[in-house]
Amino acid sequence: MNNFRKHTPYNTAHKTPGKNMIIGRQPLIEAFDAGKPIDKILLQKNAVGENVNEIRLLAKQHNVPVQFVPIEKLNSITRANHQGVIAFAALVQYLNLQEIIDFVVSKGEMPLFIILDGVTDVRNIGAIARTAVCCGAQAIIIPDKGVGALNEEAMKSSAGALEKVHICRVNSLMKAVDELHLNGIKVVASEMTATHKLYDLTFTEPCAVVMGSEDKGVFPALMKICDDSFRIPMAGKFESLNVSVATGMILYEAMKQRMGMGNGEM
Repeated sequence: MNNFRKHTPYNTAHKTPGKNMIIGRQPLIEAFDAGKPIDKILLQKNAVGENVNEIRLLAKQHNVPVQFVPIEKLNSITRANHQGVIAFAALVQYLNLQEIIDFVVSKGEMPLFIILDGVTDVRNIGAIARTAVCCGAQAIIIPDKGVGALNEEAMKSSAGALEKVHICRVNSLMKAVDELHLNGIKVVASEMTATHKLYDLTFTEPCAVVMGSEDKGVFPALMKICDDSFRIPMAGKFESLNVSVATGMILYEAMKQRMGMGNGEM
């Protein structure tokens, strides 16, 4: 099992040239070998060579998204000899889902995870991380594509919480839900039109909550394999809550149930 102590960030924001960029083929391979977390890789279209194949294999093994771009894109980022490859170091350590589950259970804790589907605003992600830590959620699960980058802005919005909650990046949220189910973890989704209300659900068992984007909600296929769905009742007529605010309300309800606040205990 990995040591889940959060590492000091390797680099800063993408806007600062040289501080978080890994330029060139061999430097990127060496970064992988050193265990540095990689946020994403820009690879020149039609790039070939033994090192390119190794990079693609390493990216697949570590669930690092690869974006194929024209050489003009790479040249616009740096004037250095990039050899068709530029990568960006991550500010957080991405962890394996099964190892997170094992670690949480080994500590005698009941899993409470958040799954983000299509949440692209990094400030929302930072705020969600902050609430997760405050309410006792142990992990945030994100896909390797279609989610906001955990960059310096996200770190700032989280007030450091992204370094205190486990982050798991997966290549398929569908497979992640299957893995959660295999570990006896119930998966529920927040959905505006759901029949059940938030407080009708039982959070006093291992569970993961799926939060979708504010405009599209949870992906239908993902919603289909969830165990249940719920809505947050609202007094006023409005389309939806901000996703970070909604997540905060859900996690507070989970914390209240788990800490017995309904019986006056804390």
